Amino acid sequence: MILSIPWLVISVILYNVIAFLGSADAPAAVFDGALLTIPMISGADWAMTVGDLVILITLAILFVELIKATRTGETSILDHSLSMILFIVCVIEFLTVRYAATSVFFIIVAITLIDVVAGFTITIRAARRDLALGGSH
Repeated sequence: MILSIPWLVISVILYNVIAFLGSADAPAAVFDGALLTIPMISGADWAMTVGDLVILITLAILFVELIKATRTGETSILDHSLSMILFIVCVIEFLTVRYAATSVFFIIVAITLIDVVAGFTITIRAARRDLALGGSH
């Protein structure tokens, strides 16, 4: 059961904690703050912002979710259902919560959609493969 919880909820919680602890006047401003700046050979400075880090963490978690989607069994349906619920909650939050109306959160919403679609697609493909292997006897 615990493995069925979508790990992308970590990114949503992380975003909300950062957003609600940030500036009340400009919610997006907290995600624009540079965490580190690295001088490049070209002479330009590359800065990683808080928003960039949240998106990077979300993409890493998406990778874990895609690996989880390759599992077949009874828990995969629960996993996909909870991922769909998370996506719906994220869409509602994006549309109704002032702090969530940022590009960073929109990208998180898009990643949760990719998780839902990819999860169902991978499961269907794996089930077809299993049926094809089982039917060749």
